[in-house]
Amino acid sequence: MKRILYILLLLLVATSANAQTRKLERRPYADQKRVHFGFSLGLNMQNLRLVPTGEPDENGEIWLADVPTFSPGFNVGLLCDLYLCPYLNLRFTPAFLFGNKTVTFRGEFSGEERKTDVKSNYIQAPIELKYSAKRLNNYRPYIMVGVAPTFDVSKKRGDLLRLKTYDTYLEIGLGCDVYFQYFKFIPELKFAFGLQDILNRKRDDLLDPAEYKYTAAIDRVSSKMVILTFYFE
Repeated sequence: MKRILYILLLLLVATSANAQTRKLERRPYADQKRVHFGFSLGLNMQNLRLVPTGEPDENGEIWLADVPTFSPGFNVGLLCDLYLCPYLNLRFTPAFLFGNKTVTFRGEFSGEERKTDVKSNYIQAPIELKYSAKRLNNYRPYIMVGVAPTFDVSKKRGDLLRLKTYDTYLEIGLGCDVYFQYFKFIPELKFAFGLQDILNRKRDDLLDPAEYKYTAAIDRVSSKMVILTFYFE
């Protein structure tokens, strides 16, 4: 995702430099509409921050957990944009996000490993504040911040590691409005940080009670995501 961030920054710089030459503006009054609507497609990278307890299990083993690799997911959504003033917009961007995280448990002394896939299908309802720079020809960069209530609807009984259904994310990001003749194209990169401990410690669903040692080895779990979205407005 660092490469994606670098590419997006280079695009913003390039479009800004290109805009120094005055050109005919497409859709010059589009941003003055009270309400804008659109849809979105994109990619996401899901991650977890797993804090170990450091306490040994009944066999004296201390288990550590990590997400060593990342699998890209995808997302689809809608856009509702409310014009507040020439530089501020309030956005509602509900979306479905599909992804997967592979958690690896490793015994500190034995080196034994156990992997489990944690699939997440999120329903998000972000409310975001968008601050835009002055329009430069057909480009307008912006930054945004938001709060995203999130529901995970993919929970299964018997999973080695289970996470809670509800979480709240703090979002920060940047993007650029690109004006075409009939629509706006908006690439956006944002970073989302879960604010809650989402580890589900009540595991009556485990078929083998001995597997509870993996849940007991974790003190706290918080979620993180990098989301690349392409809006069409």
